[in-house]
Amino acid sequence: MQDPQTGWLALVATPIGNLEDITLRALRLLREADLIAAEDTRRARRLLTRYEISTPLTAYHAFNEHRKTESLLGQVEAGRQIAILSDAGTPAISDPGFFLVRAALERGIEPLIAPGPSALTFAVVAAGFPVDRFLFAGFPPNKPGKRRRFLEALRKHETTCFIFEGPHRIPRLLDEIATILGPETPVALIREATKLHEQVERGSAAGLAEQYAERKGKGEFVIALDLRPPG
Repeated sequence: MQDPQTGWLALVATPIGNLEDITLRALRLLREADLIAAEDTRRARRLLTRYEISTPLTAYHAFNEHRKTESLLGQVEAGRQIAILSDAGTPAISDPGFFLVRAALERGIEPLIAPGPSALTFAVVAAGFPVDRFLFAGFPPNKPGKRRRFLEALRKHETTCFIFEGPHRIPRLLDEIATILGPETPVALIREATKLHEQVERGSAAGLAEQYAERKGKGEFVIALDLRPPG
């Protein structure tokens, strides 16, 4: 178990676009850390340079997290202070982090969570749909059969649903939503949240599918679906 006076593991939320969207606590933890393990070290370095933070960086992502987790937790147990960053936003939300948290808890290490920006919470506010309760479903599978079953399973929830998708699959996804969930399904597309070209588009699944048939999606998207029964 880590020494509570010295060693700690902190999951730190970082900006999803606008570098001003960072908390004072996050900056303090990044300065105090002995090491920052980042999903994208180049992106992390831009943030650290902006705030004149010189903490060393190491890569920690989906392709090496099983191999590096043991080393990182061993360092925490030895009294070192380790901060974890995802590519952007809050670690573990469709990003690396869960595996590390689970392994830390198994070893008696209670992670510090420094909350902050998240593309999901931005979209929840921006969509304009009821969110007294909602479902976050992550990224749809890529294979056609699994994608269909993924979307079909959403219907039973009858609430606002949020999913992530890359720009090159947006036209395909909108067609699938219109076909599987219905052409009149209310949809909000939240693109490039907090960035220069931030945009929210709202309409029916069929209407947006027709628009995107004529153009390519650019940037990262959160898609909101209002799956409540009409009336």
